Amino acid sequence: MPADLPPVYLEAERRYREAKTPEAKLEALEEMLAVIPKHKGTDKLRADLRRRVSKFKDQAQKKKGGARQKTAYSIEKEGAAQVAVIGFPNTGKSSLVSILTNASPDVADFPHSTHRPTTGMAAYENIQFQLVDTPPVTKDYLDPAMADFIRRTDILVIMVDLEADPLRQFEDTMEVLESIRVFPEGVPVPDTVKKVPFIKRVLVVANKMDHSEDEETFEIFVELCGTTLPCVGMSTRTGKNMPVFLEKLYELSAVIRVYTKAPGKEPDLDQPFVVAKNSTLEDLAGKIHKDFVSKLKHAKIWGAAVRDGQMVQKDYVMQDGDIVEMHV
Repeated sequence: MPADLPPVYLEAERRYREAKTPEAKLEALEEMLAVIPKHKGTDKLRADLRRRVSKFKDQAQKKKGGARQKTAYSIEKEGAAQVAVIGFPNTGKSSLVSILTNASPDVADFPHSTHRPTTGMAAYENIQFQLVDTPPVTKDYLDPAMADFIRRTDILVIMVDLEADPLRQFEDTMEVLESIRVFPEGVPVPDTVKKVPFIKRVLVVANKMDHSEDEETFEIFVELCGTTLPCVGMSTRTGKNMPVFLEKLYELSAVIRVYTKAPGKEPDLDQPFVVAKNSTLEDLAGKIHKDFVSKLKHAKIWGAAVRDGQMVQKDYVMQDGDIVEMHV
């Protein structure tokens, strides 16, 4: 066995030996494959790890009788949008999720401290976003379950470390996403992609902008990237630009907040209905209760685009902040 295996690999190997279930062994093996150094001396060991991962996955699939297996990435969506935070090891993903949510992911100064996804809710004004801290992305291996999760989630946050060649991290992460047919919204899909691509809203976050001089480093990174994707420079250590990060998530989520009221009553402005932009009054009615769609006659609207109390029909396109009084 190579003598230069990192401590995080040896710890995962210990968990593999002590694991009592196939699922636990598979999780440890996948971590070992993700963190093992990639060089000629580990070629045979990496091949053996891939073989064992495949073996345990096959066993799990047979045990389920061919049914779709639930994994740690079978995360039900909550809030205004589900946001997957992805990136290379030690970029600050866990710190970001820990600071903004009630989650407690493992936070450490060494790479690969996150072994499985951790979920928490981040508040933005009167709504919440579901942030999901994920294990590190590497070019050598990506858990198929994590790939499926990335395809399903609403927004991707690509996190890079300004102190550790952020351009390479960004380009390598984009390459990994392309390998699973995931492409940012607005970015052309290469003609070489034959299967249906997955188009995602993407935010690039450059972490560790801890000092004023780091702002220039961030600007250089953005210029060298040449990307049209929205980018935010921030610091999980000082809290710099955390509010900007949440504002960008709201912009990318493509949702609006709509409030309802009963006749003669005041609306509850702390509990909005969150619906997609360009939703109609009929869409909102269906979200409130399926019977509302057929029973709804009209509604009165208070908002920036109408007169207060203006009567509208089912095809009215709602605006952010509208207050709706439905009549059935």
